[in-house]
Amino acid sequence: MNGPDYFAFFDLDRTLSGAISGKEMVKSAYKKGIMKTRDLLYAIYLSLGYKLNLKDPQRIIDDMAGWVKGIPENTLNNLLSEVFSDAVLPSLFHDAETEIKSHKEKNAKLVILSSSLRPLCLKVADHLGIDDVICSELEVRDGLFTGRYVGFNCFGEEKAVRLKKYCEINNSTPELAWYYGDSISDFPALNIVGNPVCVNPDRMLRKTALRKGWKIYYWK
Repeated sequence: MNGPDYFAFFDLDRTLSGAISGKEMVKSAYKKGIMKTRDLLYAIYLSLGYKLNLKDPQRIIDDMAGWVKGIPENTLNNLLSEVFSDAVLPSLFHDAETEIKSHKEKNAKLVILSSSLRPLCLKVADHLGIDDVICSELEVRDGLFTGRYVGFNCFGEEKAVRLKKYCEINNSTPELAWYYGDSISDFPALNIVGNPVCVNPDRMLRKTALRKGWKIYYWK
């Protein structure tokens, strides 16, 4: 059987889905008593720092994982299943499903490339018929989360690193690939593929896309 003709990579939050999975996870965790009030306040502080660009975004994303320290793996996985069912699934973009179908008909291999957590990405991939996932993973020891990532969080420059490596391992090149993203943090990945697509882009990414002549899609 012949392999794929090319790879199409998709970000998750606000690209395949209108939801922000991390935000939904925090809301649900606090509501269920899994997340403590002080951790919620710290998450709000980090989110504000991210929005106002007061701190290195990569460092902020890394720090956001700290609240899961000591939480059983099954507890968080069950929480993510609920986040998928209650928030992510209802907000999947119909246009994204149409785009995925189009790529499948052209013999592409489809991959989620996201900073979202692996259990959630796997559920989205299974629902949409996406072939593989490249995402963030949290470290587990003795069944409990340590509050650290396994390797680097799949965000910013790390997305470009993983995309390039994935293509190399699978005997392809980024020049043949597509990448769909919504944020300026997706710029490193968008900038190395032959077919960059900006989906519902934020202000900075839209400005960059217009300057570079990249495709801009507004999905619903």
